[in-house]
Amino acid sequence: MGNTTLNPQKSNFIPIAIIGALFFIFGFVTWLNGILIPYLKIACELSNFQALFVTFAFYISYFVMALPSSWVLKKTGFKNGMSIGLWAMAIGTLLFIPAAMSRIYGLFLAGLFVMGTGLSILQTASNPYVTILGPRESAAQRISILGICNKLAGAIAPIILAYYIFNDGDAFVENLDTLNETAHIAALDGLARRVVGPYIVMAITLFVMGIGIRYSPLPELDTEEEEDVKGNEISTRSSIFAFPHLLLGVLALFFYVGAEVIAGDTIIRYGISIGIEISTAKAFTSYTLISMVVGYILGIILIPKYITQRMALLYSGILGVIFTICAVFTTGLVSVFFVAILGLANALVWPAIWPLAIHNLGRFIKTGSALLIMAIAGGALLPLVWGKLSDIYGSQQAYWVLIPSYLIIIYYALRGYKLKNEE
Repeated sequence: MGNTTLNPQKSNFIPIAIIGALFFIFGFVTWLNGILIPYLKIACELSNFQALFVTFAFYISYFVMALPSSWVLKKTGFKNGMSIGLWAMAIGTLLFIPAAMSRIYGLFLAGLFVMGTGLSILQTASNPYVTILGPRESAAQRISILGICNKLAGAIAPIILAYYIFNDGDAFVENLDTLNETAHIAALDGLARRVVGPYIVMAITLFVMGIGIRYSPLPELDTEEEEDVKGNEISTRSSIFAFPHLLLGVLALFFYVGAEVIAGDTIIRYGISIGIEISTAKAFTSYTLISMVVGYILGIILIPKYITQRMALLYSGILGVIFTICAVFTTGLVSVFFVAILGLANALVWPAIWPLAIHNLGRFIKTGSALLIMAIAGGALLPLVWGKLSDIYGSQQAYWVLIPSYLIIIYYALRGYKLKNEE
């Protein structure tokens, strides 16, 4: 083997612990969107469709910046690139300060785009890192362990932010309707400024973590060696487009991320829309992420000892279809429950697709990883579809958009993962 796979008994612990800390940051920053959507909907007086531009601005940055991120990593190496990603995220969080002071929605979106840019660099580096730090057949297990770090942070994040910005949500909304125009504007300005303190703390934390990664003992990975080690098949491939299993993996990941974001980031808005109080609904995103943690724990226990990564992917798609249908045809808190446990269906999709999609890419692994990161744009576009359908047909019926996503995941698990170019 080349230098890309470290000793699994000794050398992997520190790198995976460091990557685990990064996954915690990914989760904390990413799943703040679940509370930002209803918060900015009120503060900036938006429709459902307009509010879902929170997810669009955040996730479209992955599509725009994934290939530039690959270029950055080629120039800086994985470790230095991670530091740059953390510092970019810090800049994005600082943009929330002028956004909050002016209550300009576009500035909030700009901050989210810059934060997503930093995350795209981090994700492009960290996911292949974890995949090739050990045996391929247990890659989903390692990513599941890190996924727990990610989703636990995601479960905590909206609760913490909600404490600072939405602790009086129901009373605030009720009072807002009784105010004259001047007092109404002043109240919304005050609401917008509540994010300043939390985002200053986040900016400082991200900047310090960037310095920590820069001087950490995290080893550099030389993926260029892998093309000479993995065999003759990859040496004959001249283009990234010669790997149909990768391209279909990108498609499946696009729809998966859209489904994951809809389940996590729309559930609070959905709860409020069916009459559940903000004080209760503000915790719903956390429930979705807790159900994802349960899925990750099952993945750690079951993969690869009892089921393969591919079968985990297949079962995930089937559960997604079942839970979506139940969410649409039930009512009240029962319906919300089925949206929340979509987290269980979603948990193992990302960990299972990655190793299947980047298998045998060799020297194309960085570009392949960048394409998979670009697929995160599904989190930008599909929630907008949900938002538009929600404005037209109601939030519950909008969840039908998830069914095609899970059917594509099922196809990839059954056939798409093994397709090869005939050369």
